[in-house]
Amino acid sequence: MQNLAVGIDKMDFYAPGYFVDMANLAQARGVDPKKFNEGIGQDQMAVPPITQDIVTMGANAADFLTEEDKAAIDMVLVGTESGIDQSKSSAVYIHHLLGIQPFARSVELKEACYSATAALHLGLDYVRTHPERKVLVVASDIARYGLETSGEATQGAGAVAILLAANPRLALVDPDSAFMTEDVMDFWRPNYTDKAMVDGKLSLRQYTHVLEQVWDKYQAETGLTLDDFEAVCFHLPYTKMGLKGLRRLMKGASDEKKDSLRTYFEASEQYSRRIGNVYTGSLYLSLISLLDQAEGLKAGDRIGMYSYGSGSVGEFFSLILADDFQAGQDKAAHEAFLDQREEISVDRYEALFNDVLPTDGSELTLTAEHPSETYYVQGIADHQRHYAKR
Repeated sequence: MQNLAVGIDKMDFYAPGYFVDMANLAQARGVDPKKFNEGIGQDQMAVPPITQDIVTMGANAADFLTEEDKAAIDMVLVGTESGIDQSKSSAVYIHHLLGIQPFARSVELKEACYSATAALHLGLDYVRTHPERKVLVVASDIARYGLETSGEATQGAGAVAILLAANPRLALVDPDSAFMTEDVMDFWRPNYTDKAMVDGKLSLRQYTHVLEQVWDKYQAETGLTLDDFEAVCFHLPYTKMGLKGLRRLMKGASDEKKDSLRTYFEASEQYSRRIGNVYTGSLYLSLISLLDQAEGLKAGDRIGMYSYGSGSVGEFFSLILADDFQAGQDKAAHEAFLDQREEISVDRYEALFNDVLPTDGSELTLTAEHPSETYYVQGIADHQRHYAKR
């Protein structure tokens, strides 16, 4: 079973139907728009309405599942750092909303932005021993730092859903990987706040430090070098951070290889530039963007994957593009989805940011905000979140 080809069979993403233009946000904050567009590498930032949380975004991202898929899924694993309950898993809600067969495990995992990668490997191990079955991995998050804070420009919201299977149509996941853990306070969110706390300079140093460590270990254990990779995808809390990581990897590479990797990186960052930080899903959003936007990729190409979660845990692993990987991508549909979102003013963004679900036990009834919301938060009653499908 260990040699069985397992990996990503299908994947898709979802982002809320509203966004704010980063140039407008920069002007409202009294800074040069280039600081956001070029300095951190962001053009738009997704803004979630009160009707969208990690459950609904995850279900919306996984709406591609067929009835056959739902009957074959034995596990629903959600990676998130935006949990909505201290006890009940968001995966249970998503399992119910999607109508997945009942004899399944549904679990939520947490380790900052890394946990979706842990879920991916956990799911793949299951498929290796149960090749007729499938696993759904969902990465869903809302990045909140606060209005007029240093981290405001690196906010965002969205989800990525990944269906794992044997003999996958999109990409095989190589079981070899290198990972590490270090206890570092570069980013955290205490229970008493819904806004993250971050030491930006330390976080960048730790991101690149862990990358160098796991990359060196990966090369030593596998014998692979940068020349064996057609492209590398990165965790992208903001796109410039990934570029800094790429520069670290490219030390000593030929000019031709550097040019090629930069070109593929530019393809991988396109969707993140338009959505912003989606925490656990950002690495996988960059993979979708790469496969959509890059020219020249072919079956058999190896794609590097660097996953990082503050606090911190990091991992480097790789994918091998499947024979018919191009059939699993829909660039036109993804671009049309992003284009149909509504641009909102900075004032409305601030109003949506401050419009949160009650935390005092009071009740609330909601209706869907945007046409893209197939699944939405219907309200709160009896201290319970209620969800609906349009």
